[in-house]
Amino acid sequence: MKTIQKILVCVFLMASIANVAAAPRGEYIQPDNLYPKVKFITNMGELIVELDRAKAPITVNNFLSYVVAERYNNTQFHRLEPQFVLQGGGYTTEMESVTEYPPIVNESGNGLKNEQYTISMARQYAPHSGTSQFFFNLGDNKSLDPGRNWGYAVFGSVTLGEDIFEKIEAITTGTSPELGWPSFPDKPIIIHKIEVLAE
Repeated sequence: MKTIQKILVCVFLMASIANVAAAPRGEYIQPDNLYPKVKFITNMGELIVELDRAKAPITVNNFLSYVVAERYNNTQFHRLEPQFVLQGGGYTTEMESVTEYPPIVNESGNGLKNEQYTISMARQYAPHSGTSQFFFNLGDNKSLDPGRNWGYAVFGSVTLGEDIFEKIEAITTGTSPELGWPSFPDKPIIIHKIEVLAE
């Protein structure tokens, strides 16, 4: 009986190691490129975002892990507050939660500011609780920068497609029947795909 238990434990450990190895790791995506670029292909148009691995390496590598695992494909922005934020990365178009990796360290003290058209890490109240969700700053949001309290980590900025946000901000919002959240876009804002651009 003990032999069978040992075999089962070994099989379990091997499976766990295989799963860890199979998990995509953002640090292996263009590892020598401090400023990788990604393209958001959405139903509102395309955006190019330059990520800042020099200032926010943990956050960028986390984001890239979700990108190469295609976990952002066919997701939607679930929070829209004009002149404030556009938040996504948490729910599919079927309103299912995105499968998350473990939370990451908050890099909000990296010197980057929550200025208009930057991309930042969303989180819960706890400072080191960020996983898959992110948001675009639709205005200069100094209140989201660190001070006495932890802020929200900026990890890149939009370099092409800023005009798309004007169309997005014109969309009305209401309360989501599934989530019960306010500021939910009345018209779906869908991320069909995010892809890493060639260096």
